[in-house]
Amino acid sequence: MGEFTGKTVIITGGGRAALKDGSAGSIGYGIAVAFAKEGANLVVTGRNVKKLTDAQEELERLYGIKVLPIQADINAGADNDAAVQRVVQETVKAFGRIDVLINNAQASASGVTLAQHTTEQFDLALYSGLYSAFYYMKYCYPYLKETRGSVINFASGAGLFGNFGQCAYAAAKEGIRGLSRVAATEWGPDGINVNVVCPLAWTAQLENFRDAYPEAFAANVHMPPMGHYGNSETEIGRVCVQLASQDFKYMSGETLTLEGGMGQRP
Repeated sequence: MGEFTGKTVIITGGGRAALKDGSAGSIGYGIAVAFAKEGANLVVTGRNVKKLTDAQEELERLYGIKVLPIQADINAGADNDAAVQRVVQETVKAFGRIDVLINNAQASASGVTLAQHTTEQFDLALYSGLYSAFYYMKYCYPYLKETRGSVINFASGAGLFGNFGQCAYAAAKEGIRGLSRVAATEWGPDGINVNVVCPLAWTAQLENFRDAYPEAFAANVHMPPMGHYGNSETEIGRVCVQLASQDFKYMSGETLTLEGGMGQRP
């Protein structure tokens, strides 16, 4: 029996991705593995159906849990209210409750300078990240209030440090940090814990960024002082498990930013 047995965790961007060496290469999937080992029921959402069903097959086979994959693409041309309400309704129908919401999904045209960015590229980042977090938080709120649950949102050093070639990505991530602060203030009295994680993990997305935009990668991505990039499951996923734990309440009504393994007040 794990700490989250009988509880339900929604992870956006939770499909399985692989690095070139075949190992898991997705922060969302690393988080899913960490919660699966604690017995949680999982709902994984994303744009790519195969990545979602691959995650379902592996997690159910290895950890004996239930996984509900739901295709959902939050974008400028979609009925996003309806899409997220459908995810929430299917989650409650399948599992009866929502205990943890993890807003991990994010797409962007990283490597494109501000002057070269198109409106479509800017919308891609804002809708897939900031708007997605807004809709999921809004529609999960009543259920998180019932369970006195947790929200864990993903931001980035790109916004904190103004990374070259990441204007839309940085804007989306800074918006998520602001949204998280407001939610922490408004929802603290409901017992809902809201936190922000700014990770640096070696992922398939980062690997692709390096290959597609080597100059932007070299300018923005630096080896952490400990000499390795974060592991999606054992470092980032386990942090999420700890933040969502009933034993962990970090001054209810405030946010905690975790960046590069260091906790600091944002």
